[in-house]
Amino acid sequence: MATAADNVPREGLGESEAFVAFQERLSRIAKVDRPTLLIGERGTGKELAVRRLHFLSPRWQQPLVALNCAALAPSVLESELFGHEAGSFTGATRRRLGRFEQAEGGTLFLDEIGLLPMPVQEKILRVVEYGQFERVGSSETIQTNVRVVGATNADLPTLAKEGKFKRDLLDRLSFDVLFLPPLRERKDDIMLLAHHFANRMAQELGRRGVWEFTDGAVETLLQYPWPGNIRELKNVIERAVYQSPDPKIEAPEIVFDPFAPDGRPMVPSVETEVVSEVPPTAAAAPGPDRRPLPERMRELELDALQTALAETQYHQRKAAELLGLSYHQFRGLYRKYQEVLRGQNED
Repeated sequence: MATAADNVPREGLGESEAFVAFQERLSRIAKVDRPTLLIGERGTGKELAVRRLHFLSPRWQQPLVALNCAALAPSVLESELFGHEAGSFTGATRRRLGRFEQAEGGTLFLDEIGLLPMPVQEKILRVVEYGQFERVGSSETIQTNVRVVGATNADLPTLAKEGKFKRDLLDRLSFDVLFLPPLRERKDDIMLLAHHFANRMAQELGRRGVWEFTDGAVETLLQYPWPGNIRELKNVIERAVYQSPDPKIEAPEIVFDPFAPDGRPMVPSVETEVVSEVPPTAAAAPGPDRRPLPERMRELELDALQTALAETQYHQRKAAELLGLSYHQFRGLYRKYQEVLRGQNED
């Protein structure tokens, strides 16, 4: 007889302090039947976390339905979520059930929830508050019982202040907010995950033996800042296994950028990237700096944040100490500029 534990995903490996703390908190909130938000960078494993949350919850025997809000046009999202009646728009030849009805009794996972258009947010708010909605093209009210779990890398409180995300909906969804730690804060997990991905890829390719890494390869993997997190690590390791002639991966076989000339491994220097991306300072321009104060403050904060992260190899707690901030104060500052920092790591 199947149990909830049989369905809990095994892929979420880790023993670092940050990862274990996250898993413990997720296990606690899983048992509380309330909406939940997951905040994490791309590639941190948000979907795996939602699967674990669902299968540890009292709803584990009911459906887990997912929808990536970034994958559909705004005009399609409403129909995809709430369904539609035949003839409600061009091409609607028959009734179609939406994701809420498909997830009845279970969990609906809305990835990239910050991209939901305002009219859809209003309908979701009604579902969360009253458990009711209407299909597109219908006036019939449908009762539903679904737990909503949202995930994003966007700063939802800021979006709410800017009028791009409904404050009431944010309040309802944030019964608890879980922050997935990025891989650079999980240094103790990098090699654990690397071995897991290496041996699984070897098995897929039909190659025998237990795969290991030389000291140089280990050092290369640990020094890299992993802007793409676990997804990027998986790609790098699988590529190394595919290219390695024997089950001992060496540093030259670790290629971070497959577009690099001759397949050479590209290990970007955090310090080099930060310096090259820092905007020109006011001192470089003639005359006094007459820019507005908010613009100058933004430059000062971003420069301090980049420098602290570079000096601590993207260890956020150490960076917070370097700046004289509490960890929570640092997280707030980091989230304020995370799009800029992420863009620089991706360049």
